[in-house]
Amino acid sequence: MSVPYAEVIGDPIAQSKSPVIHNFWLARLGLPGRYDHCQVHGDGLERYLSQRRTDPDWRGCNVTMPHKLAIMPLLDRIDPLAARIGAVNTVVREADGSLTGYNTDAPGFLEPLQAELAATHLFRMARVLGTGGAARAIVAALAQEHFVIVLAGRDAGKALAMLDELAPDGEHHATDFGHFADATDFAFDDRKGCLDLVVNASPLGMTGQPPLAFDFSHAPPGAIAYDIVTSPPDTPFLQTARAAGLRAIDGYAMLIGQADRAFTRFFGANPPREEDEALRTVMQA
Repeated sequence: MSVPYAEVIGDPIAQSKSPVIHNFWLARLGLPGRYDHCQVHGDGLERYLSQRRTDPDWRGCNVTMPHKLAIMPLLDRIDPLAARIGAVNTVVREADGSLTGYNTDAPGFLEPLQAELAATHLFRMARVLGTGGAARAIVAALAQEHFVIVLAGRDAGKALAMLDELAPDGEHHATDFGHFADATDFAFDDRKGCLDLVVNASPLGMTGQPPLAFDFSHAPPGAIAYDIVTSPPDTPFLQTARAAGLRAIDGYAMLIGQADRAFTRFFGANPPREEDEALRTVMQA
């Protein structure tokens, strides 16, 4: 008996928590189906899609590093949000076999910030570190929510080009990682009525990667520290933020949020989000 399935692709891919999330939801809902992971090298991406396109049981895939940009010209249609971001993290096989690319990273990133975003602020600023595919979604999402963005990368020129492309209408700023690595004696003004974010949108701090060099003297009082790294979920960046008295949001929040949107497209049902705490326990096992 055939069973509908989806999967996550990338290179490497064994560390992905996406199978844990989707299979947890399938089991809780009692739905037939499975979610796998599949390692796909860069030169095998076109072959992979050609093979899956003809499989009626394949519902689609999530896309992680390094394929979020490379996969776009291989698809039949790109959703407008994904086109604006310039990165795809979810591919859905339509009934006619055509493939549509979506980006669920942007709404997934914003999900744990909904209470703050629903409020009115005098000023919103985000310091974002990273210029990869996930950072593109984050920058686009923050610009849409009227943040002034300071974007840092290994190459300040690449950061500036990304801002010009994704947020051309704002008074944004680009710099390199070194700007935030050393302490500053900058005296922040009264931040009452303001919303400040510090976002690690890079792989730095991930297992096997060097740590992110960020001095929290660059974070205004009351700022929220947000790290999209999921392995480990509690990074030194977040630990230092909490020690400084800041609210910390881990990478599981964005991962679960983006998976929610993908799951609905793959399996035609809303995931049981009331089970989030149980899901987090399973993810950390």
